[in-house]
Amino acid sequence: MSQLSTPRQADLGSPKQDRTREAPEVSVVMPCLNEAETLAKCIEKAHRAFAKHGIDGEVVVADNGSTDGSQQIAERFGARVIPVQAKGYGNALHGGILAARGRYLIIGDSDDSYDFSMIYPFIERLRGGCDLVMGNRFKGGIMPGAMPWKHKWIGNPVLSFIGRLFFNCPIGDFHCGLRGFSKDAYERMQLQTTGMEFASEMVIKSTLMLMRIAEVPIILHKDGRSRPPHLRSWRDGWRHLRFMLLFSPRWLFWYPGAILFLLGFLGSLWLWGGERRIGRVSMDIHTMLVAAFASLLGYQLIIFALFTKIFAVTEGLHPSTQLSRVPREINLEVGVLAGLGMILAGFAFLGYAFLGWRATGFGALDPRITMRQVIPSVVLLTLGVQTVFASFFLSVLTLRRRNP
Repeated sequence: MSQLSTPRQADLGSPKQDRTREAPEVSVVMPCLNEAETLAKCIEKAHRAFAKHGIDGEVVVADNGSTDGSQQIAERFGARVIPVQAKGYGNALHGGILAARGRYLIIGDSDDSYDFSMIYPFIERLRGGCDLVMGNRFKGGIMPGAMPWKHKWIGNPVLSFIGRLFFNCPIGDFHCGLRGFSKDAYERMQLQTTGMEFASEMVIKSTLMLMRIAEVPIILHKDGRSRPPHLRSWRDGWRHLRFMLLFSPRWLFWYPGAILFLLGFLGSLWLWGGERRIGRVSMDIHTMLVAAFASLLGYQLIIFALFTKIFAVTEGLHPSTQLSRVPREINLEVGVLAGLGMILAGFAFLGYAFLGWRATGFGALDPRITMRQVIPSVVLLTLGVQTVFASFFLSVLTLRRRNP
């Protein structure tokens, strides 16, 4: 199944179970895949928090196909078990969240690395109006053996920094698994991913949608399992990084493209008048050709940024922002006219070069002169053709479609 696909409701479990009594205030949702060693402890700790603070709560175990008896353990310790057939961390959580009846939801792994008896600070902030409350393991403390060194010193700090840089996200621990949110906020997020990217998508979308976000210091404990974790460090780290890049066309395409285009354009303009020297370095038509190539490459990246952003907005992967209004302002007709204008300018430069060639009796030419006419003409012709077809493609992406 695609990581960006939306699973069928039947695959995620039914949200209609146990509706006979009044809905609780808090639902603790635990994804589960063969967690028989630790699941009971997690459920007990959640119930202990409910009893200590007088919280009307429930524990929902979203089982993703356990074969070690986790389902029976969960039921024996008072949790509701929601079978989720569609595989993946995001699928499991989404199925459990759909079935949860609480106004506020707390999610966390069922490997006993998070202490569910300490969830009250999350609930306090949710009651105070926060939409998303994230745990912060670096502020609360990481117990010996609880986190591999490459996660502690490389993976989590680097990915959290990128999240803050790309999305201006006010979170210090981007990938903490213990977090709380309101059911209303979750429905507004419209999360689409089905794997480990689910955690990143939640933080990114809540930030872009200007939701109220808070952090709670928590302690990360060494998990209680005897088997290796499901997490694969480099593979899952790359998946998170890839998702953030795809979710931020500004950093992936727009900024590199704008820099390349600007440098290429200014370099070509600087060399148009003739050879230039900087110290002992001489720059002429060969440098101008490289600058022209940089302009073309930069323009292509800028177009990719538009394509990616518009596709993400129209498919519901990205909240609508200012860039989503571009197709209304730069429509097909305007783009085609702009492209045709560049094509005509390119032919004009090419015609000027042809006249110079004719003046020599169609003989040999000095490339240092003619290339300064041919290079701009080829660049303008290429940019014009790209603009025309890009305008048609953007129109295809923004066609009004009836929702299924």
